[in-house]
Amino acid sequence: MANSSSFNEFLLLAFADTRELQLLHFSLFLGIYLAALLGNGLIITAVACNHHLHTPMYFFLLNLSLLDLGSISTTVPRSMANSLWDTRTISYLGCAAQVFFFFFLLSAEYSLLTVMAYDRFVAICRPLHYRTLMGSRACVQMAAAAWASGFLYALLHTGNTFSIPLCQGNTVDQFFCEVPQILKLSCADSYLRELGLLVVSLCLVFGCFICIVLSYVQILTAVLRIPSEQGRHKAFSMCLPHLAVVSLFLSTGTFAYVKPPSLSSPSLDLVVAVLYSVVPPAVNPLIYSMRNKELKEALRKLIQLVLVQQE
Repeated sequence: MANSSSFNEFLLLAFADTRELQLLHFSLFLGIYLAALLGNGLIITAVACNHHLHTPMYFFLLNLSLLDLGSISTTVPRSMANSLWDTRTISYLGCAAQVFFFFFLLSAEYSLLTVMAYDRFVAICRPLHYRTLMGSRACVQMAAAAWASGFLYALLHTGNTFSIPLCQGNTVDQFFCEVPQILKLSCADSYLRELGLLVVSLCLVFGCFICIVLSYVQILTAVLRIPSEQGRHKAFSMCLPHLAVVSLFLSTGTFAYVKPPSLSSPSLDLVVAVLYSVVPPAVNPLIYSMRNKELKEALRKLIQLVLVQQE
């Protein structure tokens, strides 16, 4: 039996054993990763360069794209490299860094989605006070609070996970260093610490969830009171992308961490991990740009500018 201090690397789960399937996995992940880089990169550039998009909603969207880029870059490139070079290893420090940045970016994204729900609430339910409540200073403070909460939450999770002695080998049954899979390697009785961490996690998850639900209950009430159909349609259009992103984020993450043990299997765990860690960062830019005329127009101008400069 190996203790955590007696090895300096972990073995990650391989997607396939044959060389052809390994290259297929590399190609699929490369396509998804490039789509995420392109989509999020275009949104960041469009928002930063277009002064018409210098509003609270797009400021938070820029932060969301940064978090999406970071989260998918934490897991996918390492997995792609392993498939390309036919290896499964990741260093002990690399695994700890992966756990830290993954929790940091995902929890910060969840907090930011809560802030974005509040932004939609103020825009629709308190339009006369919008400039006061959502001034530039307030927006920066809320975004900073989201990033800071993610940092502290990740620090707590990473410190707890890697302070537990590991004596069940160094094989992680996932394509990245996922905390539940690492804890399976533990040989210590860490029930109280895990219980405390679970309580903190539930407080964060349910606290943000309740804030989002309350915001949208009041938004729905206000929208139904709008007399014109055009006004109701505009209000719903403002909220639908955010609701879609929140639903995708919560449904995949909840199923990954709360699914019954009877449903757990290596293949299902792998698919679920891809759904909650890889798919949302690649899909979110599409969701936000699909029904947003201002963003589509900014993206069109940006692409035209790039094409003109290349000629």
